[in-house]
Amino acid sequence: MRNILVRGTRAGFTAAVIAGAALCSAPAALAKTATSSNWAGYAVHRPGVSFRQVSGTWTEPTTSCIPGQPSYSAMWVGIGGFKPTSDALEQIGSEVDCNPAGATVSSAWYELVPAPSKTISLAVRPGDVMHATVTVVGRHVTLVLRNQTTHKSFRKSLYAPSVDVSSAEWIVEAPSECISQSACQALPLANFGSVAFDSAVATTAKGSVGPIISPKWSRTKIELTPGSPRFIVARQTSDTAGSATPSPLSGAGRDFDVTYSSVATPAAQFDSARQSRLRAAYIEH
Repeated sequence: MRNILVRGTRAGFTAAVIAGAALCSAPAALAKTATSSNWAGYAVHRPGVSFRQVSGTWTEPTTSCIPGQPSYSAMWVGIGGFKPTSDALEQIGSEVDCNPAGATVSSAWYELVPAPSKTISLAVRPGDVMHATVTVVGRHVTLVLRNQTTHKSFRKSLYAPSVDVSSAEWIVEAPSECISQSACQALPLANFGSVAFDSAVATTAKGSVGPIISPKWSRTKIELTPGSPRFIVARQTSDTAGSATPSPLSGAGRDFDVTYSSVATPAAQFDSARQSRLRAAYIEH
């Protein structure tokens, strides 16, 4: 069975309130941060608030690849998946990986967790500007991904058996390789340099529209740090290689960058024995 990347669930997260000033005009706007071993970016959420739509734009990065060292990274926008008890996530995005030969491979996909991700027929190359939108009404999910560089787009409407609309996210992710929803192996994070997100906007079920920094909801900055709990994937056997950190928000709270940095990882962590054990695996985001 070919490997399939799955982007998605989490078992929990470590959140810490950063001491500092809140926005003057925003009640309950204390900046929060969370660490995760598979997500980096921003999430918005608030008790009692449901999200109907999320959208954002990013530029497909170029990876620094080394022959014999495959690695993976995914960029996406989505609704759900942030709270510790979440078992659903509606998302669409692109991917930029390093294959075993040391070449960069880009692709596009969508995923409705807990189902595996689906590769979509939309050409993506490093440097392309991608714009994504996820809309959830009831259990009907509409996913749109547009390559603004080539002017080609993908659109699909689906019925989801279960949805989570309690949060909205803009994320760079280190995927996992799974043999079941509860048995996953973290994959090494590709050195993507930096990814620029912009035009990040969310809409609530009641029609309130705003950027990440909006006072209508809380926001959490998520740093990808090996050793932290994971979002959506319930169980993993090791941490990814590499870390990623989002910048402060800019552009009226709609823009930010996510930057890769390397971490020391034992070479045996991603050896051929792992490949043998997970030969029939699929990829999870």
